[in-house]
Amino acid sequence: MTTAPEPEPRAPRPALVFDDPLDTPSSDDTDRGWGDRTGSESSSADDLRRFLDEKPPHHL
Repeated sequence: MTTAPEPEPRAPRPALVFDDPLDTPSSDDTDRGWGDRTGSESSSADDLRRFLDEKPPHHL
């Protein structure tokens, strides 16, 4: 009868982390998600199309 080998013990994770949270940037610190388009440069026609697509209905 063979037994399975014991798994190696892992290092315990710290229960509390006392790092300074301001050392690492948050997702709000980046321009990602704030309407910036990635990829090719935008043209004035693209800007107009975006303006018309995102215009509220009361601004007709």
